[in-house]
Amino acid sequence: MNKKLLDILACPVTKGALIYDKSAQELISKAARLAYPIKVGTPVMLEEEARVLSQEEVEQWAERG
Repeated sequence: MNKKLLDILACPVTKGALIYDKSAQELISKAARLAYPIKVGTPVMLEEEARVLSQEEVEQWAERG
């Protein structure tokens, strides 16, 4: 994920920052508790395409900062 692109992208639901999860190829919105997929190198920033984070995932991301 290009750092400049990540810097300008925001969660479409909360307008907050996103975290790049390289292993899952997702952009994480802690505030919205959503994970937006990255397909063929392109972030899919649609709420209906995002998956809801489990409570365990939310806690893990909270611990990371």
